[in-house]
Amino acid sequence: MSVFPGISLKPEVAEYLKSVFINKEVLAAVSLQEAEIRFHRLLTCLSHPPSHTCVRVSTHLASLDEIRLKLAEALQKQMFGSSAEDVSLQIVPHPRIPDVLLLPVDGPRAVKQLSSEVVVGAQCGSAVLRGAHVFTPGIIASPKCKSPVVQSMLLYNTRSACDVFLFFLRADMKTGDVVSVFSDLEGKCTRGATSFQGKTAFVGNGVSEVERSSIFCSDKPAKGVGIRMVEPLYWSPSFDGVLPNLAFLQNLPSVVVGHVLGPRPGERILDMCAAPGGKTCHIAAIMGDQGEVVALDRIRNKIDRIRQNAQMLHLRSVKVYCFNSTQAVSSDPALQTEGPPFPPESFDRVLLDAPCSGLGQRPNMACTWSLKEICSYQPLQRNLFHAAVRLLKKGGVLVYSTCTVTLAENEEQVAWALKTFPCLTLQPQEPHIGGEGMPGAGLAPEQLRLLQRFSPELTWDQTQTTAPLHCRADKDTIGFFIAKFLKN
Repeated sequence: MSVFPGISLKPEVAEYLKSVFINKEVLAAVSLQEAEIRFHRLLTCLSHPPSHTCVRVSTHLASLDEIRLKLAEALQKQMFGSSAEDVSLQIVPHPRIPDVLLLPVDGPRAVKQLSSEVVVGAQCGSAVLRGAHVFTPGIIASPKCKSPVVQSMLLYNTRSACDVFLFFLRADMKTGDVVSVFSDLEGKCTRGATSFQGKTAFVGNGVSEVERSSIFCSDKPAKGVGIRMVEPLYWSPSFDGVLPNLAFLQNLPSVVVGHVLGPRPGERILDMCAAPGGKTCHIAAIMGDQGEVVALDRIRNKIDRIRQNAQMLHLRSVKVYCFNSTQAVSSDPALQTEGPPFPPESFDRVLLDAPCSGLGQRPNMACTWSLKEICSYQPLQRNLFHAAVRLLKKGGVLVYSTCTVTLAENEEQVAWALKTFPCLTLQPQEPHIGGEGMPGAGLAPEQLRLLQRFSPELTWDQTQTTAPLHCRADKDTIGFFIAKFLKN
């Protein structure tokens, strides 16, 4: 069900994307009307969250069933208190992915907007739609000059109504005030503003845990939860502090990537663009922490986060280096070093989860990038591809993935790679949960069938809510792309 307008794009970006989804090869397979419907569905579904929460669990530390029970207990205590032992929470295992648990998202819900408003950044608003509370740094503006009136509101959890809260709107927002949270769609709200008339989207109601003065009038950096969401438009549990070493929030296609790569115990694996480390740690877990997983990223503070994640998950096989992966091949093949650059053919498998335009991420109500920025990733991806092929052993596997929907960063890159590197051949993927590749890059039908493109627009607003959760989860994903190659 649509409650938000389609993702807001600059006109030249919208036209570019439309030309991608209505290209000649697509029109040879479907009618112009159907192609246009799919394109407009894409814009709409991108601004909405998926209908499920996907949790990757640490099956190298405990069994799936054991983690499922612990997760249910932890979330029930968080939402209902320790006395609600008889309240059940739907947490189901994915039938084809052995380390995934799925939880349904409840929404959109009927939530009444209040007169007291808070404006948060677009990224913060998107996080709220996925179950997060509002952290203080995400608050851009809050009410200041409101006339004293009595406001009443029912606070809901997933099962029942709680007490009625009565409060006065003060001159400044105070701790305990109940406010409506709006996402700034165009990034035009001035920090500290007392009012804003720009384009926003309502994401729910919450209780303030900070005062306005502590956000905008303090020398100390703002941190911690600023607004605890009690009536979100889309409800899903908050995982903040919940089983941090056993349960990891990750989009379903991102989990599929690790299994498609197929790492085996004892192998040496390279994750070329590893931050924030979710896929790195997943690879190490699939291997049973036996072997070596080398994680590279060029940004120092992101490297620290990968190390922290690996340590929290008790993964000793992960080696992390701050390095530019385009330069990861040693010019002296005889030089043997523990870290980068590496000699050619150093790795059994390589994951190139490439930097991309990110146009498949959900929810995303607005993208302010120019067409030049959107199209700037293809050269970088190709430079990384060159390094990946050189670093891969003969007989090794290379997996290329992105979280975007363009042809230029997906199928066109595959066509270019097959032409540029005759040693590469496309391979079947397991599991293959998404659809096949999109026509438009000159690939043969049998090649498109070997690709895996997650296209939520194909079933947007059509998936039955009564269908099994995993059926909905397989189709209502972020936009994502995976290609698997073998180096002959």
